[in-house]
Amino acid sequence: MATRRITSACLTQSTCRANAFLSTPRIHFRPNSLPQARHFQTTPIRLEQQANTSAKRDPAPKIIRGQSKVFKDADAAVKDLKSGAVILSAGFGLCGTAETIIAAIERRGKDGLNNLTAVSNNAGAAGGGGLSPLVASGQIERLILSFLGANKFLEKKYLSGEIAIELCPQGTIAERIRAGGAGIPAFFTPTGINTLLQSGDIPVRLGPVDKATGKSTILEKGKPRETRIFDGKVYGMETAIKGDLAILRAWKVDEAGNCQFRYTTKAFGQVMGKAAKVTIVEAENIVPVGDIHPDNVHLQGIYVDRIVPSTVEKVIEIRKMKEIEGEAEGGKKSEALLRRERIARRTSKELKHGYYVNLGVGLPTLAPSYLNPETKVWIQSENGLLGMGPYPTEDEIDADIINAGKETVTMVPGASTFDSAESFAMIRGGHIDVSVLGALQVSANGDLANFMIPGKVFKGMGGAMDLVGNPDQTKIVVATEHVAKDGSTKIVESCALPLTGARCVSTIITDLCVFEVDRVKGGLTLTELAPGVDVEEVRSKTDAKFAVADDVKSME
Repeated sequence: MATRRITSACLTQSTCRANAFLSTPRIHFRPNSLPQARHFQTTPIRLEQQANTSAKRDPAPKIIRGQSKVFKDADAAVKDLKSGAVILSAGFGLCGTAETIIAAIERRGKDGLNNLTAVSNNAGAAGGGGLSPLVASGQIERLILSFLGANKFLEKKYLSGEIAIELCPQGTIAERIRAGGAGIPAFFTPTGINTLLQSGDIPVRLGPVDKATGKSTILEKGKPRETRIFDGKVYGMETAIKGDLAILRAWKVDEAGNCQFRYTTKAFGQVMGKAAKVTIVEAENIVPVGDIHPDNVHLQGIYVDRIVPSTVEKVIEIRKMKEIEGEAEGGKKSEALLRRERIARRTSKELKHGYYVNLGVGLPTLAPSYLNPETKVWIQSENGLLGMGPYPTEDEIDADIINAGKETVTMVPGASTFDSAESFAMIRGGHIDVSVLGALQVSANGDLANFMIPGKVFKGMGGAMDLVGNPDQTKIVVATEHVAKDGSTKIVESCALPLTGARCVSTIITDLCVFEVDRVKGGLTLTELAPGVDVEEVRSKTDAKFAVADDVKSME
């Protein structure tokens, strides 16, 4: 029988018991009040611990120190992976995904390898690639991810109850994984406060439709977040994520396991490679030890256990190219395009010279096209790029340089790339001046809903919850059409859809007008009107009360 001596810290006002380490005293804080000073003392506790003779089978492959890390192929590297494993799958969209290793896991088949939990930013594309083959084969039973996007196949599987999905904001996933690799069990974040994420009301697994209500039953609810108050602000606790296996793709890997990534393939590769019991890297180039300069090692060999040659070609998910001058102006523009251009043109005025800005996917990305030539801004893309440039020409396309919308882009001089944990440190830390997002609904007090319609649309929040998590330091601008496709207004008194963030929006820009939002007291003020639009038209298409500024300006 093994014994070990444990020192446990106990509050002096609490009675120390032999099992004190099982029940940590909870300390409650109230806003605007400081907790009383607390004195700690240490009390030795002797714990008798028997040897674990009934340990659960470890689904992770075994590590044998001293043997070569280079395997002949991916099949050999995953042959000892067991059912029930938690797999951390790096990549953003299809950029940097370990396609060779994923194909090898799929070849194991559902009978040989199943009940897998996969952690990824997203689970591949609808047309294939990424984790899509393992979802289709039924080998993946559960997913932890931030974004489904246009993956209708996966969305259907979730809505029908065929697969469990734990939605988690992109920056929070990155930080949970980083924490797991660093030996930190949990941390507090402002992301997701006052949303269904905090209350645990985003269902993880749905069941059959209840005939009486017409709604899906919930077989597994989400997990409510414990909250604490720091400096008068509420934060939610997130627990670390660790994997049995991490799979990633790197541009260059030496035989000791040191990895060098190219551009935006860093997104999750570095953090995931550190957070698993076993890490397998598929290398585009396997080189001798010493071939990678020490300054260019992005993931150190201590974290890498197996190396395989990459044999699957890179896939570009969205090949977006720069419009050739003159071609885009051919033909008459549609009303929808004119509305989008009006919004983007006005949004560009929010981007001041020297600003660091983040632009959400879709309409917000059009704003830089309308900047004056003398206005220079640094565009940050949450997948790990600061200094994003315009769309590339055919000759400039690089599969390893994409934006948060998975589109091919370029980089301006002075640009830098980094992993997702670093990216969201910039965002949560308030280092971004302005963030522009789209919306499904925006309320009169600045609440934003833009990631799901319960029972109908389940896209995921991506990085949006993180982006609106620090609105006192980062100005949040919503750029959206005033009315949805079904004719319903997007500007409402209170949001009926699940919130992305509460009291976070400062300015609303639509095709009809501009509203300024009082996030503290609540309320909208109409400050600008589009040409040909009057106040009464805005009132007829707005479900929220608003004041009208004394000097209403024109949007253009």
